[in-house]
Amino acid sequence: MSDARLLAMQAVEAHVRAFFEGHSVEVVVRDLGPERRQVLPELWVLVVGPGPRSDSWAYVTAGCWAAVEKDGHGLEFVMTAHVRDQHFIELMAMIAYYHCGGHQLDLEHSMPMGEPWVPGSDCNHLLVSLPYLHGPDLEHCPLPGGHARILWTLPVTAAEIEFRSHQGHEALEQLFDEAEIIPTDPFRASVV
Repeated sequence: MSDARLLAMQAVEAHVRAFFEGHSVEVVVRDLGPERRQVLPELWVLVVGPGPRSDSWAYVTAGCWAAVEKDGHGLEFVMTAHVRDQHFIELMAMIAYYHCGGHQLDLEHSMPMGEPWVPGSDCNHLLVSLPYLHGPDLEHCPLPGGHARILWTLPVTAAEIEFRSHQGHEALEQLFDEAEIIPTDPFRASVV
């Protein structure tokens, strides 16, 4: 691993640890295998336990910025869930590979998961949004030579993605607000 890549990943980890002070933070090193290593040579998924800032689990990538940053700017991703589960670590690795492998995600983008978020859930897509559960203090992550934006990957339903394609991202987020969804509930009803 190059020194610059390692420094960037360590800076993301330090930022997450500082933001989630008082929470346990585990670094899970994900090797995506020889064929995918060219796209994403190194990936860490930071697994944040419940604590004083949040009673949910958070999963944060570290490595996306280093793989595809442009002019010092790039993205990392956070997902918030109701439990600690290896499946969510794998899902974060899938998001990172999708992003770094030619389908660069950004704010208001979406991607299919290919399966329900958890068995029995209607949520089978991810919507890239601002990290509303955590705010701009998590979103803005200074790094050596630039900064990363940590964006939220919110599990949503296919119907919600269809609604967004016709009515727009803001209209969908308004429906989420009106319905007062619990974003960590994998069995929440679709808002459309």
